[in-house]
This record gives sequence, C-alpha cells and structure tokens, in this order.
Amino acid sequence: MKKSLNPWILTLALILIAAGSRFIPHWHNFTAMGAAGLFGAAYLSRRTIAIMIPLVALFFSDLILNNLLYAHYFDHFVWFGQGVLWSYLGFAGLVAGGSLLLKKVRITNLVGAALLGSLVFFFLSNFGSFLSNPIYPKNLVGLVEAYIAGIPFFWNTVLANVILTLLMVGVFEWVSLKSLRTVLR
Repeated sequence: MKKSLNPWILTLALILIAAGSRFIPHWHNFTAMGAAGLFGAAYLSRRTIAIMIPLVALFFSDLILNNLLYAHYFDHFVWFGQGVLWSYLGFAGLVAGGSLLLKKVRITNLVGAALLGSLVFFFLSNFGSFLSNPIYPKNLVGLVEAYIAGIPFFWNTVLANVILTLLMVGVFEWVSLKSLRTVLR
C-alpha cells in the first residue's frame, strides 16, 4: 500500500461509494464504478483487490436494483441481467488497463488511466451487447452497430471516470496533507 491506511477500510469505502453512486439519479454510465476501481489501483498495493472493487459493488447493487427497484420487469429472483457479465469484464479491464498508468499518482497518469480504462470498458461491454442482444445481426455490420449505439454512453463513462477519479484522488490527497500538517504541529 502506498499510503499508511487500512486497505480493508479503504476497499469497503470504495465499494460503498461505487455501489451508492448507482442509487442516486445520474446520467447513463455516469457512476463512480470505474473511478473507485482506478482509485484503488492508485493506492492499494494489490491490483486484484482494486479490480474487485467495481465488481463487488456492481454485484451487490445489481442484486438490489434488479430485485427491488426493477422487480416489476421480472417474475423471479434475478442474479444478473442480459449480457451483464461483459460489463463485469469491462470493469475488470478498465481497472487493469488503467492501473498500468498508475505507478505514480499524477494528474496526467490519472487522466490517462481514466481514458484508457474507459476505452477498454467501451470495447468489452459493447462487444458483449453485440453478442447477447438479438437486435444485432451476428456479423461485422451488427458489431459496428453495437459500437455506434454505445457511443453516447461512452462519453458519459469518460466524463465520470475522469471527473470522479480526479475528485476522489484530490480529496484523498487534500485530507492526507491536512492530516500530515496536524501531526507535524
């Protein structure tokens, strides 16, 4: 771990922030899922834990959303929606790809990680949409249609990942610096 902070408390807090961001009104794909994972990649020494942050948050928030908020769409308990495993893979790829740039926490690295991670998520999740959604013909035209349909969501993902990653890291660094000043007095 790069800072002296309990990694389990940080991990739990990031999971709660990421999952909680899905329950407040937001633009499509404008949640803290990717940002929480990238924050974990920047400050946790184990990349696997950072990857698990958005996956665990997505799993539990999906259970609640699918079975309470959207229960009227289903006649039974739902673990996963259609094609959701590709979104899980997309978030894992987002954090794994983004963490390649997060060896040092700098604004340029954070923005680059958010952009790279957003691209990885876009390609994986929309490929899954192509495979699982019957409206797309299973050929190159259908694949291109799936990627074109995902473009509006892509911009929200980019904005969320860049803005929320910078916000989370900025607040964390500010609080850490403020705490350090208090200790040094």
